[in-house]
Amino acid sequence: TVWVGTLKNAVYSVNDGDMDNVADTVDEFSGSIKFDLPAGACYSPDGFLFIAERNRVMMFPAAEYFQLGPDTVAIPIVKQGELIPPEEESYNHTARACVIGPDNRIYITLGQPFNVQPPEKIDLYRKVGIGGIVSFTREGKDRRVEATGIRNSSGLAFNPKDKSLWFTDNQVDGMGDEIPPGELNRIPKPGMWFGAPYYGGGGTRTDEYKGKPIPKELADHYVKPQVEMIAHAADLGMMFYTGKMFPAKYQNAIFNAQHGSWNAVKPRGARVMVTYLDDKGNAAKTEPFAEGWMNENGVYLGRPVDVQQYPDGSILVSDDKAGAIYRISYQGK
Repeated sequence: TVWVGTLKNAVYSVNDGDMDNVADTVDEFSGSIKFDLPAGACYSPDGFLFIAERNRVMMFPAAEYFQLGPDTVAIPIVKQGELIPPEEESYNHTARACVIGPDNRIYITLGQPFNVQPPEKIDLYRKVGIGGIVSFTREGKDRRVEATGIRNSSGLAFNPKDKSLWFTDNQVDGMGDEIPPGELNRIPKPGMWFGAPYYGGGGTRTDEYKGKPIPKELADHYVKPQVEMIAHAADLGMMFYTGKMFPAKYQNAIFNAQHGSWNAVKPRGARVMVTYLDDKGNAAKTEPFAEGWMNENGVYLGRPVDVQQYPDGSILVSDDKAGAIYRISYQGK
């Protein structure tokens, strides 16, 4: 089963019963649950489905066995209104990403809702993890703020080799077509700060904070991006490749989806990128892996959102413009 979240009010299960690598059914999952922007779906090795919504986290035990009926076993491990303060709810930057960590905790991105957050929000957001990454036990307990200074992340994955946590980050709009860069980041340890709102992306200072000194407690914990992506390409979902289907050079490489800009004069993105790591687990090289979602006139034919590994070692790419999921495979030719 492939679980598909949305920025609307439904979660879907996609199944390939005859295993011909084409979906046979697409069904709405747990229709009796009223979801609210259920973008973040993550699935545990022992069969628990977690859905991170705008302001709630739901857990569905044995989710595969409840696919076809409207009623499911549904447990709110973070109750409605407790993921973020209700007064901070917004439609902006609420595409949560979630992942089950090697420590069996749930990690969730919490985008902050502004283009550049105002000074009066900084302390609150650092405290609760808005504009950051938070984690919980699988029961929703022991909340931790793992990282702050993140503008709007929609991609999150652990490196299976060294267990480090990586994320994509979308950066500030309105500064020009070519600045600031998008980011692919690595978290060296908990409690680090990734620049927002003092930096708009990479080393580019935001107009709002350009003349303001960075507080020492932030500057001492600043982490530069591993990769500076082309500005406004909107790097979203990501994964580490562990399959056997692709050539050896892709082993443990990062694949990430670029959704494409909503307001750049010159269109960009709409592709899947691959980032290779060096022996120390740092980014060594980034290049396009799959293109073709934008024609020669700069018209978007599709908008890649996420990329995930399929059990056979192929990869799946979701597209929220075409409403499709593509499978990219390799036949050794």
